[in-house]
Amino acid sequence: MKKLFVMVVALMAVCTLAAQDVKTVYNEAAAAYGAKNHKLAIEKFQQVIELGIDSEDPADASLVATAKKTIPGCYFQLGGRSFMAKNYEDALAQFQASAETAELYGDMTRLQKAKQWVAKVYQTQGGEAYNNKDYATAAGIFAKGYEADPDNTGMALNLAMSYCELGEFEKGIEVYEAVASKTHPKYAEDAAKAKEMMALYTNNKVAALQGAGDFDGIIALADAQLEKNPASALFQSVRVQAYLGKKDYAKVIELAPAAAEAQTDEADKSMVYYQLASAHNALSHREQAIAAFQKVTTGPAAENAKAALAELNK
Repeated sequence: MKKLFVMVVALMAVCTLAAQDVKTVYNEAAAAYGAKNHKLAIEKFQQVIELGIDSEDPADASLVATAKKTIPGCYFQLGGRSFMAKNYEDALAQFQASAETAELYGDMTRLQKAKQWVAKVYQTQGGEAYNNKDYATAAGIFAKGYEADPDNTGMALNLAMSYCELGEFEKGIEVYEAVASKTHPKYAEDAAKAKEMMALYTNNKVAALQGAGDFDGIIALADAQLEKNPASALFQSVRVQAYLGKKDYAKVIELAPAAAEAQTDEADKSMVYYQLASAHNALSHREQAIAAFQKVTTGPAAENAKAALAELNK
């Protein structure tokens, strides 16, 4: 009996010590955090979790919960410190650790912020290569940042341009489309820039194919993009233009009405109607040609449409 009593007393002592250790270690962690010694704070808060995770004491559970919430913030602070010191590799490691622990402990707000800063680090790292027109290096870095934070539209624009300059047209357009599709007012400027650059690179690509007389290549390009995004006004317009170049007027007549209605810019809409009218005119569909030419109200095709209408109405 004496031996059993001693064992029970010893077990109670261990349990009491463990309970005391959780609070003691938590106080040490809090002190380290207050002194901005975030590395030590992380170590101590991890110990708090390990010591108290299985405790049934509500006080311990509260300390463990606080430790879980604080650890991602400690890594975040370390990341910010390294970023300010331009130690980007360490900053990246710390922000990634912040994101990982935030996800582990269910802090979605911190997870999002950490990912945003992971992207900012990649954006900064890729900036030098981008500015030096080393688009291969820039694209490799920006792609990692874009994966971490697709809402960093400034970096996304740089990634898209890097792809396009490398000749990876489809990848670049995919990123431009993603930026252009954002509707929140805070993205308005970048969305407009994405549409502008997407049109520029598409026009360059189409011009090169046109120069080679490769209208089927243009159609294949447009079809591939429309398979990914059937609502793309740009590639609906490109496809209509290519069929007109092939003199496949029936296909122009089939596709142009929907393509025209998809356009959000009046000049672009007018251009598609001009192409539709030209197809009808080539097939001697006088009434349909007149109706389509009348819808050409602005843009570079407007004067030609007026001249065509005057000729048709003689």
